[in-house]
Amino acid sequence: MSPAPRPLALVAALVAAGALTTTAQAAPADQNSQILSAIQRDLGLDADRARDRLAADQRSGDTARTLRKRLDTRFGGAWIDSSGTLTVGVTGQSADVAQGVRTRLVQRSERDLDAVKSALDANAAKAPKSVPGWYVDLPTNTVVVKSHPARLTAARAFVASSGVGAAAVRYVGTDEAPRPLVDVVGGNAYNIGSGSRCSVGFSVNGGFVTAGHCGSTGASTSNPSGTFRGSSFPGNDYAWVQVAAGNTPRGLVNDYSGGTVSVAGSQDAPVGSTVCRSGSTTGWHCGTIQARNSSVSYPQGTVTGLIQTTVCAEPGDSGGSLLAGAQAQGVTSGGSGNCRTGGTTYFQPVNEILQAYGLSLITGGGGNPNPPTGCQSSEATYNGSLAAGGQAIQPNGSHYQSTASGAHVGCLAGPSGADFDLYLQKWNGSTWADVAKGDSPAASETVTYNGTAGYYRYRVHAYSGSGSYTLGVTNP
Repeated sequence: MSPAPRPLALVAALVAAGALTTTAQAAPADQNSQILSAIQRDLGLDADRARDRLAADQRSGDTARTLRKRLDTRFGGAWIDSSGTLTVGVTGQSADVAQGVRTRLVQRSERDLDAVKSALDANAAKAPKSVPGWYVDLPTNTVVVKSHPARLTAARAFVASSGVGAAAVRYVGTDEAPRPLVDVVGGNAYNIGSGSRCSVGFSVNGGFVTAGHCGSTGASTSNPSGTFRGSSFPGNDYAWVQVAAGNTPRGLVNDYSGGTVSVAGSQDAPVGSTVCRSGSTTGWHCGTIQARNSSVSYPQGTVTGLIQTTVCAEPGDSGGSLLAGAQAQGVTSGGSGNCRTGGTTYFQPVNEILQAYGLSLITGGGGNPNPPTGCQSSEATYNGSLAAGGQAIQPNGSHYQSTASGAHVGCLAGPSGADFDLYLQKWNGSTWADVAKGDSPAASETVTYNGTAGYYRYRVHAYSGSGSYTLGVTNP
């Protein structure tokens, strides 16, 4: 007899990964090109100056490494100033410094400064929240302690409790509030409160959707940092998390093979379809849909309207992504069994979550959505732009005539984060009637209609959001 289904929440220990050691080597030509382009963009340099600066920095690095060994305890650090010039700190006059290298007499060696910082590191648990960090500042030959200006006394007390000399420390006022910056990707782990772990479902405007049993409304998350803005369990098993600034929702799902799957939309797949799940405990596993609108009784209560599948899952996979190809289907709720012996797993449909909270699925990795399947080979393509609530008739504000029976296929690619819908209409002799539609909460839609000869047109509707769209059309 199979064990009773249960929500897949888990209080999990995090496994620390070992450090990776690499050997320095010349960057490939294409990588150098990318580096030079980035230097030009971010430092405001032209191509020649960017190339010269990169070469000079490499030479300075070689010189600094040589002098660190040669000067040993007299080495006071090395730094490149805004002009690109290398300066080396020395604790006394020395003939060991290479000719032509700018030097500065300093009081403390680099080792002395590192020892001061290490003492602060060892006392980090006592650092007040008003101290967001500290670092060795070689040009001033001090260790800088950052502090909120109004809390300087607390910063000084922290330094004193660390047992370091006050003369080696310099205080800098700041309003910094550092936080981890995370790409929000389906299937990746996130933490709730002080210990429990679940998996990201799908990125939406402002955050991501996940399972309701993972956290209640108002609960905080980390990696990515955020807050549960809505949660429902039991009855339903859905929630959405609004992430803090700096965390970037992406229209991607981790395939746990070193890559990602780009989410194209959220069209429901039929029973029997092959589906795959991504979760932070067991990675990527596939199976088939056995049923939709399934009710499941958990110890906490019954959840209705779930997708029943043969895909395996384990604790910690909760909230993770279920895909049929590139189409989002649902988020992991619970089940029975495991990924060693198999089992039955249930998923909360993603479209219900989007509708419940008025959210838009992010597709195509966070940029413009990928065209729906079939759009690349469309016979004709039409472009337009809509404001929220607006609509447009295609082709070009008119209609077309089909003289034979066959398939009418329309593929709409709308702007990321929006909800654009597509309707195929046929003239019935007195009015235009909808004969096929794609009205999911996604930016992209595909409609297919096997129709008889007649007059047809497409209506594009910006249900929410605004921006440019592309409509691909293939007719009999």
